[in-house]
Parts: sequence; C-alpha cells; structure tokens
Amino acid sequence: MFILVMNHDVEDYERWKAGFDEYPPTREGARFYHVNRTIDDPNNITVICGWDTAEAAVAFSEGPALSDAMDRAGVVGPRRFEISEEVAASGGDPAP
Repeated sequence: MFILVMNHDVEDYERWKAGFDEYPPTREGARFYHVNRTIDDPNNITVICGWDTAEAAVAFSEGPALSDAMDRAGVVGPRRFEISEEVAASGGDPAP
C-alpha cells in the first residue's frame, strides 16, 4: 500500500468539504481516505489516502482534475504532497 498525504490551507472548510465530496480520492482509485483538520486552525486540511501503486498516487496528485477541484474548493497557499510506502499498520477505525 502506498500512502499519499496532502496538506493545504482553505478559505473556508465547509466550502472545501463540499468540493472534496464531489471529487474524493476514491473516485480515482484510492482504497480509502481520511480527512483531518488541524486543531488550532480548522482551515488547515490534511487528507491521507491509500493507493495500490505509487504510480497511481503520483498520477492522482499531479493530475489536472485534482488541481481544478482544489481551485474550485478554495485551496489557498502551497499544496504539499508526500507519498510513502506503508510498511506496518495497526487496526482500529478513526473517529467519523
């Protein structure tokens, strides 16, 4: 499993979430995603998603469809992407 972590600031979380719901990573083949907000800045978002291949994660992160969706959703400032290979994991479901 390959993990793509995306972090960025947004103008307004509710606007961003509506846009995210229209174009979630699972639409392009991610096995899962987790949406997180920084506790001291609710407009700083981190999305973590799992992919079968590094190539799929790269293609999604570099694709024009994601860039367009982020623009429409109100992402501001730098967009940070990091891809890593998962080497261990523990069970348990995160909070909704």
